[in-house]
Amino acid sequence: MPATNHDDLTWGEIARVVAIGHKVQRLKARGKGTARLEKQADQIIADARAREAKKAREAAERRKKK
Repeated sequence: MPATNHDDLTWGEIARVVAIGHKVQRLKARGKGTARLEKQADQIIADARAREAKKAREAAERRKKK
C-alpha cells in the first residue's frame, strides 16, 4: 500500500531509497563511485511506479465491467 495517495512508494521502499541516498552522499563526500547505488534506487522507484500503474489499470477495468 502506498505511503500516501500521491506517492507510488510504500513506507518500506521510502526507507530503502532514503538509506541508499544516505550511502550515496557519504560515498560522494569521499570521492567514490555511486552509479550502482543510484541505479538501485532508480530501480526501486521504477518498480513501484509499474506496480501502481498496473493496479490503476486493473481498477479501471473493474469499473468498466460494472
